[in-house]
Amino acid sequence: MASCLARPDLAPKPQGHPQSLSRGAAGIALLHIERAATGHADWDTAHAWLRSAASAPLALGPQASLLFGAPALAFVLHGTATAPGGYERALGALDRHVALLVRQRLDQAHARIDRGTPPSLAEFDLFRGLTGLGAHLMRRHPGSDLLADVLAYLVRLTQPLGHDALPGWWTHEQPTGRRAPGTAGGHGNLGMAHGISGPLALLSRALLSGISVDDQSEAIARICAWTDTWQQHDPAGPWWPEIITLPETRTGRTRHTRPARPSWCYGTPGHARTQQLAALALGDTVRQRQAEHALAACLADPAQLRRLTEPGLCHGVAGVYQTAWRAARDTRTSSISTHLPVLADLLGKHAATVQNDSGLLDGAAGLALTLHTATHPTPPHTGWDTCLLIT
Repeated sequence: MASCLARPDLAPKPQGHPQSLSRGAAGIALLHIERAATGHADWDTAHAWLRSAASAPLALGPQASLLFGAPALAFVLHGTATAPGGYERALGALDRHVALLVRQRLDQAHARIDRGTPPSLAEFDLFRGLTGLGAHLMRRHPGSDLLADVLAYLVRLTQPLGHDALPGWWTHEQPTGRRAPGTAGGHGNLGMAHGISGPLALLSRALLSGISVDDQSEAIARICAWTDTWQQHDPAGPWWPEIITLPETRTGRTRHTRPARPSWCYGTPGHARTQQLAALALGDTVRQRQAEHALAACLADPAQLRRLTEPGLCHGVAGVYQTAWRAARDTRTSSISTHLPVLADLLGKHAATVQNDSGLLDGAAGLALTLHTATHPTPPHTGWDTCLLIT
C-alpha cells in the first residue's frame, strides 16, 4: 500500500491542491513522515512529498483550515521533529501565519455571537473551522494562550443564543454548508467532521490533558445533555442521528429509523469515541460504559459492517478501525478490541483494491496509515490521527 505512493513521480497524481490534507500531497506526506519517523522507511520519500506539498503559493485565505493551506501544512510539518535537517524555520513561519488566522477567526466568531446570529458550520467545525485549528494547536502548542482562547470560544458556542432553546451551534445551513429553501429553520449537526461532536472531542481531550478554561466541564456536560436527548436505542445497540431539524425538535422524535453507516464522520463509531472521551474527561463511568457498549455493539452487528464498503478514514473502514483502536486503549475490557481482527481483515481486503484515490481522507494514504497502526503495537509516533480528534 505505501509502496504505491513511494515516489511522487510514479504514484497516482493527487486529486487535490498540493496543500490539501484531504486529497493532496500534504496528506500523502503525512504517511511517509510516520513511516520515516518509526524507522520503516527513509526520509527521502517524505521530503519529496513535502516538496510537492509546498510547490504552490501558501494558501492563507478564507478556505485555510486544518485540511487546507497554511494550517494543513503546519500540521504535517509538525511530525518532522526527527527529520534530518529539520523544518524549524518553515514551521516558525507557519506558526505565525496560523496564529494570525486563528485570531481573525476568533474575532469574527465572537462578533457573530455578540450579534446573536447563528453560526456557519465552517466557523466551528473540525474540517474547516476553529475546532480543527484547535486540534492542530493542541498537538503543536498545547500550553498556548491561543489554544485556551479557542477553547473559551467553544465554551461560548455551547450557550443558547436566544430564548428558543436551540443550542448555540444550531445553523441555518444544510449539512453541506450551503443554504437552501428546503432547510428553513436550520439544523443541529451531531457529526465529528462538521458537527458538535468535534468541539466535544476537543474540549474533552484538552481537559484530559490538563488544559482547561472557565466553564469547560459545564460546556462538555451541555453538549452531552443534547446528544443524550437524541440518542436512539435499537436491538443492535445505541446510535445517534446525523442531524436534527427544527420540526424534529418540536416533536422530540427523529425521522431516522436506523443507524447511518458505521463511520468516523457521522456514524456510531465516531459518536461513541467522542462520548467515551467526554466520559473520561468528566469522570463519568456510567457514560463511559454506555459509550463503549455502543461501539462494541456496532462492531458486532453484521448488518452494519456490511455497509462498510469504502476504504477511507472519513466514512470507510480505515476510520472505523483507527477509531476503535484508540477507543480500545482507553477501556479496561476487551469488548472493543475483540473486534479489531475482523476490521483488520477488512482493511487488508480494501488494500488490494484501492486504486483511484491516493489521498488521506478517502484513499490510499489514509488506508496505509491505518494498516501501519494495525501492524504495530504502539500509537502513531507522529500523532497524525489528531486530525480526526480521536486522540
